[in-house]
Amino acid sequence: MAPRGLMTLAATAALVGCAALGSCDEKAGAEVEPVRIGGEWFHLELAADDATRIKGLGDRDYIAPDGGMLFVFPSAQVRSFVMRDCLVPIDIAFLDAAGRVVSMHEMTVEPPRAEGESDLAYDRRLRQYSSRFPMVFAVETAGGRLKEVGLKVGDRVGLDARRLRQRAR
Repeated sequence: MAPRGLMTLAATAALVGCAALGSCDEKAGAEVEPVRIGGEWFHLELAADDATRIKGLGDRDYIAPDGGMLFVFPSAQVRSFVMRDCLVPIDIAFLDAAGRVVSMHEMTVEPPRAEGESDLAYDRRLRQYSSRFPMVFAVETAGGRLKEVGLKVGDRVGLDARRLRQRAR
């Protein structure tokens, strides 16, 4: 086969592979952690530093059914999340140090940032979703997924809590 034909074949195979795996939606170079939630495996991008945690899933127009983000913090505290620059609904589950769900929310898309709106004004108007209890981990998935897998407060999420906590910065 001619080099051009091989390149076309390779590109087609890559696109088909991404569609089949649902993994092209992850940020390039993002570290992905397999996590078992309600009997299903999810492949969540790891957010273990401030910059990644602040950005979160902002600016995404799609989250794969088995995708999302796993936020890891160095200490247990009550925390709040917002839908900053988020384009799709997101489910969130806050987990304690052992990986047990302490609270959950279905987060809705906020009106977009207005032209000329300051960062401070934008952040102040966003709804806050509180963990209500000290948490170390947060799991964000596509809207509706946590209900689909039957996750409830008190359930344990399958993750390596000790190893992940060592990664938090």
